[in-house]
Amino acid sequence: MNRIAMSAAAAGLLRALIARAAVPRDRILLTAVRSTDWQSLTLIGERHRIELRVTSPDAAAAAERMCGGLENAEFRIPRQIVADIALAGEPSHANDGSVCITIEALTVEE
Repeated sequence: MNRIAMSAAAAGLLRALIARAAVPRDRILLTAVRSTDWQSLTLIGERHRIELRVTSPDAAAAAERMCGGLENAEFRIPRQIVADIALAGEPSHANDGSVCITIEALTVEE
């Protein structure tokens, strides 16, 4: 099995997103992740772009649970604050019933 390398902040964010979907972990496939360092005068963090594919008979419902109210959601990620998060475009629906989602987020260190 190949594993995609990611930072602790990105891994925590991914776990939190999967939990929001309320489906087994093997129904959400991580297809790409990119994290880049970010900083302001007083804060240090990372910008993330996470691409997911939700598969299951109820993929659309799981994607809606994951993304519904995303901008206002509270996340519990050790030593991280999710300062900004949003969908990057609309989810796309594949012929096999799966849903592809791209999420962009900014995490900052506590």
